[in-house]
Amino acid sequence: MIENYKDSLAHVLKNEGGFAILAHDPGGATMEGITLETYREWKRNPHLTAEDLKAIPDQEVHDLYKELFWDKIRGDDLPRGIDYAIFDASVNMGCGRAIKLLQEAAGTLPDGVLGLKTLYAISQADHKTLMADFTAIKITFYKSLKTFAYFGNGWLNRVSQVQIIADGMIA
Repeated sequence: MIENYKDSLAHVLKNEGGFAILAHDPGGATMEGITLETYREWKRNPHLTAEDLKAIPDQEVHDLYKELFWDKIRGDDLPRGIDYAIFDASVNMGCGRAIKLLQEAAGTLPDGVLGLKTLYAISQADHKTLMADFTAIKITFYKSLKTFAYFGNGWLNRVSQVQIIADGMIA
């Protein structure tokens, strides 16, 4: 839902935290969940440094997340709660993967494109049940990753928190 972007972004940013460079994170330097490579591509400037990323203005964080994640997952077209859950997942695992997992939960072809058939299936579903199914599928996906040993507890905690918040939005 269009009016849910700011609330959803605030929750995502709480999960993402500040600046980090973690040894086992393939994303490298990140600030509020934005990798240096993503920031360089979005700004169309390959010369940006980790220090530039660390100093990213709040408005750019807002605009980047809107353009590269919220709009790509059609957040404005999704029901409240589902929009936040798919947005959070897209930030953590990429839009295509997050959409495929949502499509699997909704019982549509998991092609990574959030089209009219998927939107219709979502609109017809019980949103609490859809949220529970999406959560279960995300957990299975995370457990399949080779980096689960390093990040698994954090991912599972995040999945749990997202479900609680999304269920509250749905209610």
